[in-house]
Amino acid sequence: MKPPRPLFLALHLIVLLALSAPVPASAADGLPHDFAGLSLGDSAVVLEVVDGDTVILDGGRQVRLVGIQAPKLPLGRVNFEKWPLADEAKQALTELVLGRRITLGYGGQRQDRYGRELAHLFTDDGLWVQGSLLELGFARVYSFADNRSLVGRMLEAEGAARNASQGIWRHPYYAILDTAAAPDHTGRFSLVEGRVLETAIVRGRAYLNFDEDYRTDFTISISSRNLKSFASSGIIPQDYAGRRVRVRGWLRWSNGPMIEVTHPEQIEVLKP
Repeated sequence: MKPPRPLFLALHLIVLLALSAPVPASAADGLPHDFAGLSLGDSAVVLEVVDGDTVILDGGRQVRLVGIQAPKLPLGRVNFEKWPLADEAKQALTELVLGRRITLGYGGQRQDRYGRELAHLFTDDGLWVQGSLLELGFARVYSFADNRSLVGRMLEAEGAARNASQGIWRHPYYAILDTAAAPDHTGRFSLVEGRVLETAIVRGRAYLNFDEDYRTDFTISISSRNLKSFASSGIIPQDYAGRRVRVRGWLRWSNGPMIEVTHPEQIEVLKP
């Protein structure tokens, strides 16, 4: 049965308007204008969400959302304990992208050692996925020396979620540590805050010490190679002496708890 002619004409008009409506940002017409500093990739549909920061596209490509770290799932790893809120983070990403066309934007190294693409993702209506996950509180900023694009904006989004106690920031597992608590959290990615007591350069490596006994107290270490990255940003280790800072990275034990820093964005200078 055909619809009445006035209804048919109305439906026809709706279709014409939809076809003539402006198309959101995509690989065909570029990234959102305020992300023009990224290199434009192609667009694809998200077929599967692996975890809170990894997706699989049509065609089989796996993409790691560069610049962030969501709570981790075991994903078949033996004796790996699921991080708190990992399921919720995966669900948040699923709601943002599953079944949708996304556009890739590159700001540095394009592939990791596992063959995953490293990209910023934008939905078909121009939503920046990394920023959304950070604002929802389901990821932390996790940058690398060869992928530093948009870190400042991501830190702002993370900070807003943390101040509002959104998502992971309500859970003690993700609490920012003071330097005295650092020894109890080695082997984990952590954010640590404290005041730098002194700096030292030993055989070309910089150490930022936070207490009197550098053999047991928390330390930031920067290799001679990575000091060049700081110098290119106009920073020398001595600039941190006496300053309150927040550093992020993997805590390990080396004459006390230590975070190895590879680029300046890992260290945030805080207000006194």
